[in-house]
Amino acid sequence: MSEHFDLIAIGGGSAGLSVAERAARHGARCAVVEADRLGGTCVNAGCVPKKIMWYGAELAHNLHDAADYGFDVDRRGFDWGELVQKREAYISAINTWYHTYLEDSEVAEIPGRARFLDAHTLAVGERRISAEHVVIGVGGRPLIPDLPGAELGIDSDGFFALEEQPERVAVIGAGYIAVELAGVLNALGSRVSMYLRRETFLRNFDAMLRDTLMEQMLADGVNILPGTTISALHKRPGGIALECEQGECGGEFDAVIWAVGRRPHTDKLGLEAAGVIRDGEGYIPVDAYQNTNVEGVYAVGDVTRAPALTPVAIAAARRLADRLFGGQPERRLDYENIPSIVFSHPPIGTVGLTEDEARETHGAAVKVYSTRFTGMFHALTERKVASAMKLVTVGAKEKVVGAHIIGPGADEMLQGFAVAIRMGATKRDLDDTVALHPTSAEELVTLR
Repeated sequence: MSEHFDLIAIGGGSAGLSVAERAARHGARCAVVEADRLGGTCVNAGCVPKKIMWYGAELAHNLHDAADYGFDVDRRGFDWGELVQKREAYISAINTWYHTYLEDSEVAEIPGRARFLDAHTLAVGERRISAEHVVIGVGGRPLIPDLPGAELGIDSDGFFALEEQPERVAVIGAGYIAVELAGVLNALGSRVSMYLRRETFLRNFDAMLRDTLMEQMLADGVNILPGTTISALHKRPGGIALECEQGECGGEFDAVIWAVGRRPHTDKLGLEAAGVIRDGEGYIPVDAYQNTNVEGVYAVGDVTRAPALTPVAIAAARRLADRLFGGQPERRLDYENIPSIVFSHPPIGTVGLTEDEARETHGAAVKVYSTRFTGMFHALTERKVASAMKLVTVGAKEKVVGAHIIGPGADEMLQGFAVAIRMGATKRDLDDTVALHPTSAEELVTLR
């Protein structure tokens, strides 16, 4: 006999924890099934450990800049192992807190790997559980390409498992994970080479952002090799060698990091038994309300083709619970104007349409305002870091449909502008807002 619930969340990451907690708050009897540590990718091998490493890298830059402010600072070394140890202790505390979170929310925690027996029944080891509503939120995993010697490299999970800092690193990839890891390693003292299949990275971002970041990374010493296709990895006495289409390239490395994308973790769920459809890459198609093709089965977060961002998974999951148990039948997440941050050096904040996207849709109705400057902090430093900002507007009233920022503080200043854009702010609204001076953020309300 199976144990029955109102809702079962498969996956104890952002999506699963959020949908179960919100549904339980509405009075539903809920369970979360998780085979690994609670918290998912974000807590264990994503946002949280990445941001800690980013803070460490920012401190390295600040120590370098301190002399330009009159400080006699002698940087005598950096203990990678100590930072990793403290980072993992912090994550462990979060893992522990999640157990309390579920208990306090009266959500059953079921350890193990779930597999569908039918659309509403799951096997977790020898245990059988069922529910009217089953939410799939198992997230994704990093890709390792099918190339000779690919196993000599590591993925982003492997980066967070490094107990010692590699001196020579190759980062293969062109997405935000690639630029983030390359920036952290470079700032902390590794010699970093980035291999891009095409001419630039962050191709889905506004051109101003990627061009400014590439200039800064090159100035900071990252070796960027565009138009390079890796065909194999080889073990050599001095390290790992990369074979490109033109032959061996870049010498030997202590670590090679694959940052070539992620895929949903849906292949071992037994979706066929439930009749749930996956596409060719393993993603689960859903409608605007997170419904799969099977009634009572839903998918949220990185297993869908929604933006792979923790706040997106949390927001969609909570709205799903409100719809199912909170008496809000039209409750769903609006996926337009979702802000995102890249923790590069310097960081990037972006929301809405890029300039190219806006022109493709709105043509001559688009007007762009932009600026590029050096923030006040770097007015005194030998190492210069550029800031750049762009507002994309549409129509006679110049409704703001995109805001793109790169530079120190971009990660913190975007949130408020994202609210304004979501509320339909125009360029005039920003012009009529009194600036905060002296800040970099004031540039967004003084653009001409």
